[in-house]
Amino acid sequence: MRRIFLVMSFLSILGIYFLTTLWSGATILYAALLPIIAIGIYDMVQTKHTLLRNFPLVGWARYFMEILRPKIYQYFIESDLDGRPISRIFRSVVYQRAKKVVDTTPFGTQLDVYRVGYEWMSHSLNAINGVDCKMDLRINVGSSQCTQPYSSSIFNISAMSFGSLSKNAIMALNGGARIGQFSHNTGEGGLSPYHDEPGGDLVWQIGTGYFGCRDDDGNFSPDMFAKNAQRDNVKMIEIKLSQGAKPGHGGILPAKKNTPEIAAIRNIEPFTRVVSPPAHAEFSNPIELLNFVKQLRDLSGGKPVGIKLCVGNPREIFSICKGMRDTGIYIDFINVDGGEGGTGAAPLEYTNSVGMPLRDGLALVVDCLNGFDLKKEVRVSASGKIISAFQLIKNLAIGADITNSARAMMLALGCIQALECNKNNCPTGIATQDPQLTVGLVVEDKEQRVANYQNETIRNVVELLSAAGLHGNDGLVQLNRSMINRRVSQSEVMRYVDIFPNVPAGSFLNDNIPQKYIEFYNSAEATAF
Repeated sequence: MRRIFLVMSFLSILGIYFLTTLWSGATILYAALLPIIAIGIYDMVQTKHTLLRNFPLVGWARYFMEILRPKIYQYFIESDLDGRPISRIFRSVVYQRAKKVVDTTPFGTQLDVYRVGYEWMSHSLNAINGVDCKMDLRINVGSSQCTQPYSSSIFNISAMSFGSLSKNAIMALNGGARIGQFSHNTGEGGLSPYHDEPGGDLVWQIGTGYFGCRDDDGNFSPDMFAKNAQRDNVKMIEIKLSQGAKPGHGGILPAKKNTPEIAAIRNIEPFTRVVSPPAHAEFSNPIELLNFVKQLRDLSGGKPVGIKLCVGNPREIFSICKGMRDTGIYIDFINVDGGEGGTGAAPLEYTNSVGMPLRDGLALVVDCLNGFDLKKEVRVSASGKIISAFQLIKNLAIGADITNSARAMMLALGCIQALECNKNNCPTGIATQDPQLTVGLVVEDKEQRVANYQNETIRNVVELLSAAGLHGNDGLVQLNRSMINRRVSQSEVMRYVDIFPNVPAGSFLNDNIPQKYIEFYNSAEATAF
């Protein structure tokens, strides 16, 4: 579009120049045309708005639509509560916090508070002044077997690979992580130079394709893993067993996005569609998985090693916990990804109909760890459509220690939810490898927006904790399932603790197993998933 604009501008000026030799009034056309061309050139050189850089002049149509929104969107197309997968009300709050503009709302809630599914947090008459509370809410990740534990923020960037996202998007995300002192998950595409350059903390994800630590035959390479895992900016390692967007299905990299640069980083053939295997080749049961965890922890120099999964069969979670009890090998963290998660390409059936939703899967994992008395060793993180501070609080109340977000961080970069992520046509230069589009995303501007959004979300978490009478990190410990309420009918409200009853620490070891878990406990084996 940038080239088209320049060519058309040149031809227009040339045409009017020759026209003046035939008609003296053509100078009026010059006067009208030059300001338009000047605006287009300004659009191309400014760094604040990606759409305008990529689509000079034409991009202003979107901003005019935003100006006319009260007439067009509100009454004819989309209300604040509409829009999928993320509604306008939540997209707007990310944009506002990323730009550090007014994020308050007028005239009360637009939500139907008597609708089944409405949720809210219990506050206290003994609320604390949030201004006085500690902002830097952090959690130490690393079991007693970990020699390099990591102090993690409670809100981080979830897994998105270079390949799925552009190099500019990766650098802006990692730069935001550096500014805000939170972590950035690499996704299964491996460590790229664009993860390294900004200097932000990294969680290196190891998928079934072993990108970044594979030999020429596609097998796991311990030497290559050790070389990359011992980098200073790699703080934790995450073994991806499955993900919310397509659990039980390998990651997908469309051929259009598989450039020679990406292929070299992943050690694969360029311009081919890459579908990672659905399962790992290095292990096939919980005992082998735990031995692999120990191997990676040793090779990395003692850094935290965890697993990421979307819960499928609950029995498999019990099998992993039984494996930890039997072997004495601890996983440092478990990242629970909800079935509602996902940023990239996935078959429709997997996106819509496979995988346990986040809160159900999270409660199961936390309960299982508590029942086997493993929660004191294993941290739990949660990811899956976490955008606002209240959504973050809900997952912490269930038992998560840390939360991660992918799509909200993309919105902070400037994503407009065009739903072109799998086509290499992303107009904002985020989910594309087209250099004509990625050039519009200015790293220096967007990294600050990512940091702003994360910081403002944490600030709102602090204020919510304060409203409940809880203070800083101590408040995180006291936050529990009894503090979140859910309407289950027009006349009935249940607390999370009633929906997800607490499991006392060590109760499974004393044969005190809740009825709903007995079948999974009895059928689980440490030697089989």
